Amino acid sequence: MTIVARIRTDFPTKFGIPRQSGMVEGLRGRIVFEPEYRNAEALRGLEGFSHLWLIWDFSEAHREGWSPTVRPPRLGGNQRIGVWATRSPFRPNPIGLSSVRIAGIHLSTPEGPVIEVEGADLMDNTPILDIKPYLPYTDAHPDAKGGFAQAQHEEREILTVDIPQEMADRLPKEKMEALRQVLAADPRPRYQDDPNRIYGFIFAGREVHFRVENGKLTVADIK
Repeated sequence: MTIVARIRTDFPTKFGIPRQSGMVEGLRGRIVFEPEYRNAEALRGLEGFSHLWLIWDFSEAHREGWSPTVRPPRLGGNQRIGVWATRSPFRPNPIGLSSVRIAGIHLSTPEGPVIEVEGADLMDNTPILDIKPYLPYTDAHPDAKGGFAQAQHEEREILTVDIPQEMADRLPKEKMEALRQVLAADPRPRYQDDPNRIYGFIFAGREVHFRVENGKLTVADIK
């Protein structure tokens, strides 16, 4: 496989990234093509589509060998499920699949053609292996079943988020709504629920620290 592009996002590490694409639509990313693929002709006709499929490399999950079962965080990390029934990065071929919305197409930038997207669940600098248009008449299945993942999604609680103004002022205003959405989706591991624990991750060049108690997430610090 050849890396055709890399995505630029506000997440330099894995913690805090939404569990699936589209969960936080306010998150923006920029797809920057590798030098040999910086050809505007390759994007001809893309303006007619609203969404894309991104096929990408779990570059931080490469390992020798594989296991037929994994422990999905959705199930608390203590129940094994067949790897083909999960989206775990630990698979024979560590390939990810994400559906994102096109926010803008810029054909002439210092980095060549760039695609701005919304709703990405990728870490900064993730290698993109391929880009395909999303086709609503074939790719969407209203009667599809979601297995154990659907049950967990329906049980997921949207958290109330409290960010003191003094801390909110430390983050660029254009990033604040996306951060609120990330926090409301509860970035903690599913199996952790300690109200005294301070969690933290890096977002948009800032360290965000928070705690959660009784369905309320309170930001303790933004550095």
